[in-house]
Amino acid sequence: MQNQTEAAPRKLSLMKYFSTRGAHRAPSEQLSYCDVLISGLAPDGGLMLPTAYPKIPAAQFEAWRTLSYAELAYEIIKLFATDIPDCDLRALANATYTQEVYGTAEITPVSQIEPNLYLQHLSNGPTLAFKDMAMQFLGRAFEYVLVKRNARLTILAATSGDTGSAAEYAMRGKKGIEVFMLSPAGRMSAFQRAQMYSLTDANIHNIAVEGVFDDCQDIVKSISSDLAFKEKYNLGTVNSINWGRICAQIVYYFYGALKLTNVSTPKVSFCVPSGNFGNILAGHIAREMGAPIDQLVLATNENNVLDEFFKTGIYRPRSAAHTHETSSPSMDISKASNFERFVFDLFGRDPAKLTLLWKSLEREGFFDVSQTVEFNNICARFGFLSGMSTHENRLATIKSVYERSNVLIDTHTADAVKVAREHLKSAPQVPMIALETALPVKFSASIKEALGFEPPLTAAQQLMMTMPQFVVQCGIDADVVRQKIRAHIPA
Repeated sequence: MQNQTEAAPRKLSLMKYFSTRGAHRAPSEQLSYCDVLISGLAPDGGLMLPTAYPKIPAAQFEAWRTLSYAELAYEIIKLFATDIPDCDLRALANATYTQEVYGTAEITPVSQIEPNLYLQHLSNGPTLAFKDMAMQFLGRAFEYVLVKRNARLTILAATSGDTGSAAEYAMRGKKGIEVFMLSPAGRMSAFQRAQMYSLTDANIHNIAVEGVFDDCQDIVKSISSDLAFKEKYNLGTVNSINWGRICAQIVYYFYGALKLTNVSTPKVSFCVPSGNFGNILAGHIAREMGAPIDQLVLATNENNVLDEFFKTGIYRPRSAAHTHETSSPSMDISKASNFERFVFDLFGRDPAKLTLLWKSLEREGFFDVSQTVEFNNICARFGFLSGMSTHENRLATIKSVYERSNVLIDTHTADAVKVAREHLKSAPQVPMIALETALPVKFSASIKEALGFEPPLTAAQQLMMTMPQFVVQCGIDADVVRQKIRAHIPA
């Protein structure tokens, strides 16, 4: 006779998390999904990751073909958020991924623009950028956890353009949440600035830092590493250093792969415009989970630190003074925060090895892994390739896509299409999906330069561009930001 344990339905094991640098590594110290969702940076300065990536059998992948995007999101996120009851998690996914919010039942439709080259449209959300795909879920998940715990959260984050507005639109008016968003003064497009700074919600605070994105991110990391301050004000983050962001982004890689693969086309590749490495990291994790992804092609702009690494094995972030201001400004990043998570996986998930590399980075300003077995197997093991794009490339790509397909793409998506075309030449048998990451209206000056006209604004967008903007400016000074947080939040 079968015993009760054998007869009972199989339940998911509780997924636990620890830091890339070793904090919470002991089983008794490991954290849950809800813990890492509202904690942000790990106490040792590292980034949180699950102790293992769940594996999706081929039969399970096939069973997902009939699911809606919301249903697929539930199936994938539940593997990581095992401390949220199924009925609650399903409700969060169903409330997030709706036609009303994204304007299409498919949520992230895939369309062909050239032979074997496709766009996956990730910018149908309220702020017209791919960040909405995760941020809309995070807003609801944050509120759910905070209400359950009767807690408050102070979100401190940095943006190079799209994260800020996506976070603010997702968090505005949410119970128990205050948002302090740092952005590089004068380095975002006029549309991005209007989208962020015109918000009047009492829990939204915009701070323009007189520097580049990396300076903003350094301030966030500095304050988040002040454990006493972090605990006192319950600091969290919505940047892609927050695991919840990455987890929700994994979904659209599976969705894209489900759209294009079949018996005769068993695999698909993705080309991803990359700045902070969070978007393509989600693709890496999807591939590790078993998504039928052949190659992950990373596309950079002139800030090509990551392209240099994947081509040479040398990781050498640039200073703020040497970070280029480009026409794909959301990628004007030289120190990609999520790169640490990939390096952790590259070197066998060994915190000691990662710590040595980061100490070399702090001491020498770079590290070189070109002679290691791990780097030399990087494409075969993890499928990574890379390329870069310039302003002239972007303009030419925008023009050619519009002339061939009558499709308008923005500058960041153009970076991906340009690099995708190059890699398709060497692997034409595998379909390539370039991730569309923003709508062209957010970067109208470059569209006009490429095509001679600007994308039309809706009436609501025209009104937004004329509204007063609410932002304070400061130098590259973490103490000034600390003081602004103290001024708005009672101790």
